[in-house]
Order: sequence, then structure tokens, then C-alpha cells
Amino acid sequence: MKRRAASGCGIQLPDGDTCSEAVEADAPLNLCTRHLLVAHDWVARDVGATDTLPSPCQACGSRLGVRYPSGWLCAICEWKLGDLPDGDGVPRVDVVYYIRLGNRIKIGTSANPRARIARLPWDEVLAFERGNRQVEQRRHAQFADHRIRGSEWFESHAALTRHIADLSDGVDDPWSRYKLWVSQELALHG
Repeated sequence: MKRRAASGCGIQLPDGDTCSEAVEADAPLNLCTRHLLVAHDWVARDVGATDTLPSPCQACGSRLGVRYPSGWLCAICEWKLGDLPDGDGVPRVDVVYYIRLGNRIKIGTSANPRARIARLPWDEVLAFERGNRQVEQRRHAQFADHRIRGSEWFESHAALTRHIADLSDGVDDPWSRYKLWVSQELALHG
């Protein structure tokens, strides 16, 4: 794309004169900065403007939002800022959880992992995987050779740690992934 030389703004003012402000050489349109901002605000009425929410999203805790003239939406889960979820506000999201205690890993399932894990001994929450008892049973069968007899605990081994690494790839905190799933359910069914 050929760069053009700086010139005057192409906006015609109400009095019939042309805006005399300079246009930056790399401006995408023949508009001065002030008129580019006016155009941006005009478009933002329909497409929104991404910014920091005035307060964290009540559905997912995100601070990133999109501001529209009608109000704010969370940029992550699209929950409208200020709306309260019906009932207790937490939809059912079944997960398979992976926690570590020493060199052992527990594979369990819960629709309320925070409460469930709080009742267990653990050193680290390793990962979450969306799924119910069927997924949990598949994981128990998949890693059965290393299962500690009569429990949902497994000796740590390469295949299991690889599976957990795959689940947590790109996720710094497993709880953030769980919160995302909950917020997605709220957005879909709230």
C-alpha cells in the first residue's frame, strides 16, 4: 500500500468549509485525529468498545468488557454487567478433576469441585476436564494399571502426567478454566 503525504482533513464542516486540521501520514482515512475519533465513536455504538469493566463480571470474574450505549457486556462470557443470575447463579458443570497428594494423583468427578476438593487431602489441583461419571470411569480404565487398589488414587506415571499436561496446556490456573465453563453455561442458559 502506498503511503500518502500528510494533507488536510477531508471533512466538510457545517459552515461549508473543510476541516483545516492535518491528517497523519499513516492515517487509514483522509481524516484528522479528531474526526477519526468521532467516526470510531459512531461505529462503537453498534460494535461496542472493548475496555476494563467498572467492576468484575459476576458470572466469571473477568475484568474485560465491551461497552455499548445500552450497557456493558463481559468480553469473556457475554453476561450483562449488573444482571444477577437466577437462583443461586451457578449452573451445573460436571468436571473430572485431577489432584496430587505426594506422588499420587486422584481422578474424581463433581458438579461442585470446590466443595468436593475441600473435603479431600491434596497438595495441588492439577487440572479439570469437562465430563461426568462416564468420563471419569473411562479415565480410571485408561490408567487402571497404576490404580491404587480400592481407591480413585493412581501412582504418578508418564501417561497420566502427559494426559494432565495436555489438559492444562495454556492454562495457568485450573480454576480459571472451570470458571470459564461455568460462565459459558450461564451465558447459554442464564
